[in-house]
Amino acid sequence: MLIRAAGAVTWRPGPDGDEVLLVHRAKYDDWSLPKGKHEPGESLPQTAAREVREETGARVILGRHLAPVRYKAGGHPKQVDYWVARPAAVDDGAVPNHEVDEVAWLTVPRALERVTYKQDVAVLIDFTSGPGTTVPLILLRHAKTLSRSDWKRADADRPLDKAGAADAATLGGLLACFAPRATVASSATVRCLDTVAPYAAATGSAVQALEDLAAPSRARPAPRPDPAAVLGPLIEAREPAIVCAHRENLPALLESAVRLLDGKPPRDKDAAPLPKGAFLILHCAGGQLTAVDRYDSFAD
Repeated sequence: MLIRAAGAVTWRPGPDGDEVLLVHRAKYDDWSLPKGKHEPGESLPQTAAREVREETGARVILGRHLAPVRYKAGGHPKQVDYWVARPAAVDDGAVPNHEVDEVAWLTVPRALERVTYKQDVAVLIDFTSGPGTTVPLILLRHAKTLSRSDWKRADADRPLDKAGAADAATLGGLLACFAPRATVASSATVRCLDTVAPYAAATGSAVQALEDLAAPSRARPAPRPDPAAVLGPLIEAREPAIVCAHRENLPALLESAVRLLDGKPPRDKDAAPLPKGAFLILHCAGGQLTAVDRYDSFAD
């Protein structure tokens, strides 16, 4: 059985260069990146944010996903997923959990010398390979809906089903790991607005309902709306943004976003159709695309 865990490279600017947060565990007398086991019902990004908070007192905002590491723990394979993170707040008076007796902010070179395990060295090197600060542009497909055959009224009014409503509630917490507040642009259809409503309520983010993000249909006259008209202002603002749309127009939105951000064409797996409730995060720095992360499920 694969053991899943998650953590983060939490960093801040320092007088001698960027500093990262390490923890010391008295039981093992080791220095490592903060991490911990995934709990049932939570997403791995939520695990990472929770573990950093419990072990260090830092409330973090997650950025790009780093390469996972695998090793044996107690005879079982273990995978730890890491994210780049920056602190939104640090409680210096926080009491670490029962495993951690000391925390330290160290420059990256000193951290590379201090960490006990070679897998942490690999994660820190991966961290240095890209920018620490990025702005997320999140392309989200609406959650599960009632089937067309069970809905006799206008398709734009078709709502989420019970599973979709539950997924939307889960998305509220998951998206907040990456964007505690964002500009939200949504298709004006009920299913899209209901998908982003829990996130908006939890974070105080306003939702713009846009007819230009509605799914293409026989009733829509040509030409189709230009995705750049929606995405351009969001990208120019260089602030976190979420765009909720449909299977039919998400590929065009992705293509337009990559072009506007001077990015490379997405990998085949990122360009593949998103399942309902799934999303892509386009990590932007200086108005350019630096990484793309795909989230097809909430928990593993």
